[in-house]
Amino acid sequence: METSLLERGAVMDKGKFSKNPERLVQSGISGVSFGKHVTVISPCNIYGCVIGRDVFIGPFVEIQRNSIIGDRTRIQSHSFICEMVEIGEDCFIGHGVMFINDVFSSGSPARGRKELWKSTVIGNRVLLGSNATILPVRICDDVVIGAGAVVTKNIDSPGVYAGNPARLLRSFD
Repeated sequence: METSLLERGAVMDKGKFSKNPERLVQSGISGVSFGKHVTVISPCNIYGCVIGRDVFIGPFVEIQRNSIIGDRTRIQSHSFICEMVEIGEDCFIGHGVMFINDVFSSGSPARGRKELWKSTVIGNRVLLGSNATILPVRICDDVVIGAGAVVTKNIDSPGVYAGNPARLLRSFD
């Protein structure tokens, strides 16, 4: 029985594999505009974006270029904020929240064709529960999204939303 790549330590196998990548890019912080009193817990990967004042960013977070994070927003660990996302002020982004900008409108991944990507706008005082998935949508101010919810459509009315797809559970009147 042939040994696996792991068992062989990914050593050379007829020139197909090596112990080192051909290209290694370090994660970190690059080209970011930070407001005052921002806390970032490493490791993280934050580049080409704008971070407001008094923001907290937990470990293992990625925030991509052309994203904006509003003042006093807290982003918990393992969250992914892709390009073209704007998050308002006083928001809470739970652990493992994923933002999506490619909805495979051509039937497959856009593969970097940014003209196929769509933007997301999150209002002020929005709470996104852990492991929520946010597709390209607009969410108004004063909304709570439950843990594990999948937001597939715009949310125009303040309230509590949960489920897949996310549905209104309770309005804020």
